[in-house]
Amino acid sequence: MLDILNLNRFAAILLLSVVVVAAAGCKPYADPEASSKPTVGESAQFATASAKPRPDLSGRTRFGIASFYAQKFAGREMADGTKMDPRHDNAASRTLPLGTTAVVTNTETGQSAHVTIQDRGPYVVGRIVDLSSSTARKIGITQHTGIATVTVAPISVPLPDGSTKPGAATLDAKL
Repeated sequence: MLDILNLNRFAAILLLSVVVVAAAGCKPYADPEASSKPTVGESAQFATASAKPRPDLSGRTRFGIASFYAQKFAGREMADGTKMDPRHDNAASRTLPLGTTAVVTNTETGQSAHVTIQDRGPYVVGRIVDLSSSTARKIGITQHTGIATVTVAPISVPLPDGSTKPGAATLDAKL
């Protein structure tokens, strides 16, 4: 009889705990540095960003995480209308204008590569650029590591009026 009372108490406490946690709600963790916050029910790791972020026409150097395109994207059409070729130096950015040329540098290895922004993405919070597999290898990102901390220094940024603006990489080279 005593075991049944203890079991009922334990069940009541367990049920009460579940109700309290459910009532409080659980909001996924969002990186405070990320430009958008995940909505309720999204995993912070795979949260998609806001529908259309503002274009970054500043030409400033950006710091963040780079990843590379999965093989399944080879041959698919990119945002600029060309086909994704994993052997070329193409890249995706959510905010840099299409046609931007930039230098991507792995901060750990110091290896750099020139890229052209031809696509939109990455759509994982905290990542600032997706690279072709060829470019990723050039800067030391392997299948094993998958991601790296990088700087993205624009060389030339296309502006809406058709002109171009020199980026941080161009300005640094002149100093």
